[in-house]
Amino acid sequence: MANLSIRGLDAKALAELKARAAKEDASVNTLVLRLIAQGLGHQRVKPALRRHDDLDVLAGKWTKAEAVAFERATAPFDKLDPKLWD
Repeated sequence: MANLSIRGLDAKALAELKARAAKEDASVNTLVLRLIAQGLGHQRVKPALRRHDDLDVLAGKWTKAEAVAFERATAPFDKLDPKLWD
């Protein structure tokens, strides 16, 4: 396996690489190897997760007022009765 030194990498780019590696729970080296493989077309890029809402018609969808009313109506369930836990 060959080694490669990258010269001229600015501090902002390095900080972004470190942040992204930390977010992905990977080393900077592993991240850079994957990015190079993807850039060269050797590894497929996974598409970003998308939010789907095409089943709203079947499952229903609350208005803002309905959501507020539900939260208000169920708020007492968030309170614990200490006497029940003695």
